[in-house]
Order: sequence, then C-alpha cells, then structure tokens
Amino acid sequence: MENKQLLPFERNRFYVGKLLTSSDFLSEQMYLNNKRRFLNALMFGAGVVCGLGVYNLDDVSVIVESGAAIDGSGREIVLESAVIRKLSSISGFESITGERALLMLRYREESIHPAYSVVRGERADAEYEMNRVREGWELFLSEPGAAAPPADTEFLTRSELYADGDYAVEIVAPGNVSCGERVRGYIAARKLSETPKLLSIDCTIHAPAFTNDKGEHLLAVKAEDIAIERGEEERFGFVLEAQSHPAPESFLLGKSSLLRFTVDGEPKPPSGDLMLKVNVVDMPVHELLEQAVGRVNLEATLGAADADAVCLAELLLQRSKNDYIVDRIEERKNYIRRMGTEKLRREYASYFTGRHAAAPLTAEDPPAPIPDRNSPREPYYATGVCEIPLGSSPRKGEVFFSDEIMHGLGSGNIHVDVGFDYIVEAGREGKPEKMSIYGDAELFAGENPQIAFARTAVKVYAERGSFVIAASLTRQTNFAVIVLRWVAAKLPFGDDKLLPRRTADMSVAALTPTIVMGMRETHFFAVTFKNMEPCTLTYELTEKNSGQITTDGVYTSPSREGVYEIRISCADTPAVSTYAYAVVKKELTKENEDERA
Repeated sequence: MENKQLLPFERNRFYVGKLLTSSDFLSEQMYLNNKRRFLNALMFGAGVVCGLGVYNLDDVSVIVESGAAIDGSGREIVLESAVIRKLSSISGFESITGERALLMLRYREESIHPAYSVVRGERADAEYEMNRVREGWELFLSEPGAAAPPADTEFLTRSELYADGDYAVEIVAPGNVSCGERVRGYIAARKLSETPKLLSIDCTIHAPAFTNDKGEHLLAVKAEDIAIERGEEERFGFVLEAQSHPAPESFLLGKSSLLRFTVDGEPKPPSGDLMLKVNVVDMPVHELLEQAVGRVNLEATLGAADADAVCLAELLLQRSKNDYIVDRIEERKNYIRRMGTEKLRREYASYFTGRHAAAPLTAEDPPAPIPDRNSPREPYYATGVCEIPLGSSPRKGEVFFSDEIMHGLGSGNIHVDVGFDYIVEAGREGKPEKMSIYGDAELFAGENPQIAFARTAVKVYAERGSFVIAASLTRQTNFAVIVLRWVAAKLPFGDDKLLPRRTADMSVAALTPTIVMGMRETHFFAVTFKNMEPCTLTYELTEKNSGQITTDGVYTSPSREGVYEIRISCADTPAVSTYAYAVVKKELTKENEDERA
C-alpha cells in the first residue's frame, strides 16, 4: 500500500454473472485496507496509540511493553505482549557508531500457513501456497538524525537577515496575528561550516503595528559570541503585542544599518533591508489556527510523517570493552489522542487543582464557550514612573497626592503597586545602578537609599482606567519630589476573588540561597512561598556567560570559577523576587563537600 502516492481509489463492481478470480478478491482487500489506512494517516497521524513503554532489563537488554501504534502510512502496528530484546539482536545494531541510538518500530507482513494449491497456474512447482498474511512488527535501531522539517504551510513567514559560508540567520514569525494578541517569533542562527567561529547579532527592527513590553514599536534582539556546531541552530525569541484594530498590510521593518552582524569580531554586511509581512487580522486565534492547519494540501499532510517507522525511545549507550551497554533510556514517543480515553483524561485532570486545571466534567456539563479574544486570559501589565512634588517645606506625616495617572490597561479589575526608584552611583561594577524598593522602605534604611521615606497607598478608578497615589512622609526630608515606580496588572475576567494581596506581604525565598558546586554541575533551585499561593516562576542569570538555567530552575554551572547570581521571580508578579548564588570552584575541598551535603 502506498498512501504517499495519491491515486484514485477503485473498488470492485459486482454484477450478476461476473467471473471472480483471485485478483478480484485481492483488489477488494486492497481497497478496504488502503481506505482505512488513508483515514488513519489523515485523521490521526503517526505515533503511539497506547503502551509501548521501553525500560532497562539489564545493561545489555531492553523490554518493550505491549501496545499499539500507527505509522505514517496509516498502518496499524500491534505488539500483543511485552517483548525482551538484547541490543545485539536488534536489527541495525551493527551500524551504531555513536553513543545514542533510536529504538524504532515498523510494520512488517509475513505469509504463513501453507496450504495445498489445487490450481497451480504458471508455476508447476508451486504445490503449496501460503494461506494467510500475518500483520506483524519489527524493532530496529538507527542513528539519531536531523528532525524532519515541518509541513510547508503559510502559517509562518520568514526572511533572511544574513548569510555567508559559515552562518545563516533568519527571522521567523506567524504571517497573521489576531488583533490585540501577543505573538512569539524568533531569530534563528544556523551553522553551515565546520570552522569554529563566533557570531554576534545586534538587530533593531521597527514594528509599526506591534509593541514590545515597554509599549514601544521596536524589536531589539542582541546576542554575543554564539558558538554552535555545524548543522546546529540557536534561536533567540521575542514577544510582541498586536494593535487592537486590523492592519492587513503590516510589516516588520529593518534598515540594513540597524542589522549588525560580526563573525569573530569582524563586522559583516546583512543581506539587505528587512521587510517581513506580518498582518494583524480581525479573526479569533482558534479560527486562525484552524484555517492555517486546514490549508495544508493533501500531499504535504501525508508527506509530513515518516511512513517507515514509529520512534519509541532514545537509548544512551556506553561502549564497554566488547559491547555496548544501556546507560539511560529517554522517551521519544509522539502520542495519538484517543477519543475513547476522554473519561480517564478528565479523571486524571481532577487531581490538578491549579488555576489552569480543568475540573472533571459530567455528561450534563455544557461545552465550554470559546473565550472572547478581547478578554484577558492572563494578567496584562503596565509600568511607569511618577513624581510627586513635596513643596518647599514638607513635614513628617504630611500627605501628598499624585495627579490622576492613566495606566493604559482599560477599565476593569486593576491591581496597582508602587515602589521607590533611585540610583546608586557606585553599583557592583562601579557603575551607576538603578534600584527599586517595594513595600516598607524603612527596612532598607540601614543602606541609606536616596529616597524620601513615606507610606504609600493607591486608589484605582476601575471604570476610568486610572489611579491616584497617596504618600505620607515618615521622616523629615530634603528631597523636593518623591520618585515612585508603579506596576499595574489587569486581572482576568474581572473576578474580585482573584485580586492579589499587596506585594509587600508576598515573598519567595530559595531553600538553598547559596550553593557550592563544581564546574559543569547542575543544581535545582527550589523555593518557598510566603503569604501567597505557589505560582509559576521565572529564572534568569543576571550576568552573561555565567552558566545556563532552564525554565524550571535547573542551573548548570560554567567551566570557570566564580560567584554567579540567579534571579528568581514570580511570572505573574515580577516585583516578588529573590536571588540565589552559585559558588563555582574548580576543586572542591572536604569542607565544601560537607557544605553541599
């Protein structure tokens, strides 16, 4: 069966007196099989339907659980019971040369049950014919390769920024964005040569129909000393927010003078001016996605999947003296969603009680309405600086008020918090450093911050989309103004129960604020929450070349000694944050080992 070669389906037409031969019956079977497999591939795609877990049995053997899968041609692959295989007995083992191998499963047929042939046809020696075809399977190993490119669709639009014999750089973003939606794109750098060279990117792009998190119509992406191997790609993401009204002919624009690239410190010219068309359309996101997926033609839809096999796992191997041993197994399955498991899925979902978890449904529950794209599904944020004049002779206890401030988030349930902005002339690197204090500034009085100490309060006008700040001096001051940083958050659906407590009462703290570790080691920074519910956290390194940290807080130290700082903050309330420190040493003493333990 060749589902990838699209031919019209033909079925038998029976009529009275028709002479039926073996070819007619074969044609009948082929029609039913091919039609079913065609629908399997089109409706479900390739992947694991159930089971097929892969586990270590010992150092040289794996066990594959029973299960079912569908390959890229829509053929069903069924393991009726668990199987145990030594690596050396799996097809393709001899061709493995590296330390990684993919365990693959593919469809295989075999003819079985010989039966006496009454009519031998042209083959006089064909005394017996096989009476059945068994639909089976085969396991094999293959070297990991580059991921297959996705189906070519009109959803993403891209433009080349720079290319030479060593690197190719392009910008990628959705071609259509719904009004008022936040959209993610990226600039990708791909290494083309074997020669080790460092690439630096410094691009400033104008986005007339979009704004960044500062409300500017600009997109700035900067990355220094990118070092990747041939064939590898590194992406640098960005997020923009579309304007609230349609712009069917909008572009991301970049003058060549603002697109700067250097290779090993040598400036390189870009490919030219950038003009990437990204339309802002008056269409809900779910309709936009359905349209983008539905536009993919039949050849591209069926050609996107690998027709030959289904990947089960990646085996991480170690070469022993005479053989390979299995060090670790990592799952690499693509699961196919089954409608028959919805009840079980809802039952499992009931164990998740976070705000994004879905409560279990009953048969009487109505389908969930499609949310209005203009209703915020996550808090929207705005920030700014406010100066409150204190007059010629301010007194302790005197109350001062700001002008009415428009926060720009519209009407509705808005939470506003304020802090004190000031500048430290000699920061950690001897340079001026900007600081902000949220909450009770008296707690930092020992550091002598250059601020007018005061208690603050905010009155929010929900319908007018504005607020007023009040400040009462707690000390005599010589300052002429109070400089305040305000942060406003729009809460979803106007539910007053979701109004957060003042950030002054909320805090997070690292369980281990300081960790001593060796080079290229990893550590997970867990935190505790005070006066707040556990929330999604963001982790970031405050200095460049200070290691790597994942989105879930796993830090990998760099290959050099030093003290490195990690900022941990709440994604919903960035003002609630803390810091942790990694002390990286080349050689750990016994005292350091005890400290880590």
